Amino acid sequence: MSSDDFRQPETGMSRTPMVLLAYQQRWLADKSQVKVCEKSRRIGLTWSEAADSALLAAQTNGMNVWYIGYNKDMALEFINDCGNWAKFYGLAAGEIQETEEVFVEGDEKQAILAYVIRFASGFRITALSSRPNNLRGKQGRVILDEAAFHDDLAELLKAAMALLMWGGQVHIISTHNGVDNPFNELINDSRAGKKPYSVHRISFDDALADGLYERICLRLNIPFAPENEPTWVGQIRASYGEDASEELDCIPKNGGGKWLNRALIESRMSPFTPVLRYDQTDEFALLPEHQRAAEVAEWLSDSLKPYLDELDTSRHSFVGVDFARSGDRTAIVPLIRESNLNLKTPFILELGNMPFKQQEQINAFILAHLPNLLGAAFDARGNGQSLAEAMQDQFGHDRIQAVMLSENWYRAHTAPFKAALEDGTLDGLPRDENILADLRAFELVRGVPRIPDTRSKGTDGKTRHGDTGIALLLAHYASRELNIGTVKVSSRKVKRNSRLTKGY
Repeated sequence: MSSDDFRQPETGMSRTPMVLLAYQQRWLADKSQVKVCEKSRRIGLTWSEAADSALLAAQTNGMNVWYIGYNKDMALEFINDCGNWAKFYGLAAGEIQETEEVFVEGDEKQAILAYVIRFASGFRITALSSRPNNLRGKQGRVILDEAAFHDDLAELLKAAMALLMWGGQVHIISTHNGVDNPFNELINDSRAGKKPYSVHRISFDDALADGLYERICLRLNIPFAPENEPTWVGQIRASYGEDASEELDCIPKNGGGKWLNRALIESRMSPFTPVLRYDQTDEFALLPEHQRAAEVAEWLSDSLKPYLDELDTSRHSFVGVDFARSGDRTAIVPLIRESNLNLKTPFILELGNMPFKQQEQINAFILAHLPNLLGAAFDARGNGQSLAEAMQDQFGHDRIQAVMLSENWYRAHTAPFKAALEDGTLDGLPRDENILADLRAFELVRGVPRIPDTRSKGTDGKTRHGDTGIALLLAHYASRELNIGTVKVSSRKVKRNSRLTKGY
């Protein structure tokens, strides 16, 4: 590699501001002790790791680097890349020794082939074979490349994590190799908060957006023409065939099927948690608004307020709301944080065929009467955005978040939700057949848990679309992301909120 590799072929003038593309820069800029990346094939992430490793090992205050790929060719390629980067940085050739060595490991006295670059700093970069014992007694940075394809990833991770005690680092990089692979489980555990690791995701499309095709043209000495990129991308995808989703899009195979099993859901249900369902007729929507408001206010006072009055006023609360106007139901799920920090549902409210203004009225009533409300998350897709904005106007943008549900949002927040159900920190769901069906409606779509487009029928014969499942997910999200601490409300705000709740 030389500086000529980064010049425009036609003119010889530099056309790329950085040697590393933006996604490579973001990965290297993350200084977490343990970081994990699910990635597309052939986007140069290992190459960027070689760039960083050469700098690290060359510094007098650096550390050793231990690279573990799953075959000999990967080891040689990484060492060669590190050597090229060292030359590119301008290090004197005499400071680098590239050799092939044999290690003797502990009592086993087994020969282990390794490729080594030594630096004048006293540190080295070593590419080892994929044996957990190879890392025993080592210090420095460990890079586990294509982790999903190692024979014993669990033991490798156990050995690698031992290096953290003395300031080491662990970088775990891989494309996917099936939904049940330990690497995919590591990604899910990290997103769920079970592992305190930083997680990156770089799909083929992400890399293209950051200039991958332009960089490939540059490296291959091909004139870059944006209009040629779609054809090239199509050819690449076609070459992977049915494996393109896993190899390029970071979607592990065999990702279909139900996401939450029945036994798990039922273990978190309580027969003492009520489900309140308030439906209106088509004729109700034709009444003058003040009459509708009066009727709903009476229902709130008689049917809902008693449940709110029973709540412990010393506790904090959160809310998730999935909006629907007709057909499906609006689901409103409050969560109360108990003294042991567990979350419980005091009740779930479902609204059927309820006019927009009365949905605002009902939600405002609940938000005003819950104890110490810290955060609420509203589904803001379509007409739900109007309700979310109305609640933000009344209760503040710091407490009320309008959430545009997307694949990326589901990817980031479903894992912690499932983990909370599994460890029992989210509990007290109503023992209700429709609630069970809503939670069971979550499926892995393109490797991401979400509610598919298909609808089901509830026990009352009306359509459902995972309504309470989404509201529960939003409420749990609010408890994690909108936990702004005890809210101090000014006297002016108290007066204004009092007017909002008058007559409810």
